[in-house]
Amino acid sequence: MPRQLDTTDPIARETAAERLRLADLYAALSPDQWAAPSLCAGWRVREVVAHVTLPYRHSAFRVLRGIAAARGDFHRFSDRIARTDTARLSDAELLAALRDNVAHPWRPPGGGQAGALSHDVIHGLDVTDPLGLPRPPADRVRHVLDAAGPRALAHFGTDLAGVCLVATDTDVSLGAGPQVVELPAVDLLLRITGRAPFPEGG
Repeated sequence: MPRQLDTTDPIARETAAERLRLADLYAALSPDQWAAPSLCAGWRVREVVAHVTLPYRHSAFRVLRGIAAARGDFHRFSDRIARTDTARLSDAELLAALRDNVAHPWRPPGGGQAGALSHDVIHGLDVTDPLGLPRPPADRVRHVLDAAGPRALAHFGTDLAGVCLVATDTDVSLGAGPQVVELPAVDLLLRITGRAPFPEGG
């Protein structure tokens, strides 16, 4: 595995840019903001950042062992280790783990580089949207929506039967149903990931 992201890959460049953007935003957070609720139920901002930086701070063996201890339940494992890490690491240490790994080559199993970008963008929104912070560029979100195939939609429990989602600020659409939902790309992403409700009838 390379030690750095492949900068010839445009998706890798977007991944690094998003990590750097988020690190800069998080650097200005107050202690109260680090302790504020995120869009991830039960997690504060600091648990989200701990989760995002988990692959940089823990070995694959540690992760696999933790999942096994959670009886194969990755979500249970993620919750346990996020809470454990935030109990032992300061907000500054969590921020440093993100900033120091802007070019880290981690990719989620089976997700490729688009999966890594999706992970950073979606969990970034878990933090920035509740705090009213700037959103990622629409064209960066377009890459995430382009990668939102049936497997990703199933992961979030999203059914687009009869619906066509169309971004109003970049060239991307999902689904082919007769009911058209037009929203900015970020708002579409928040809806297909269960972070926000679809409009009535959607």
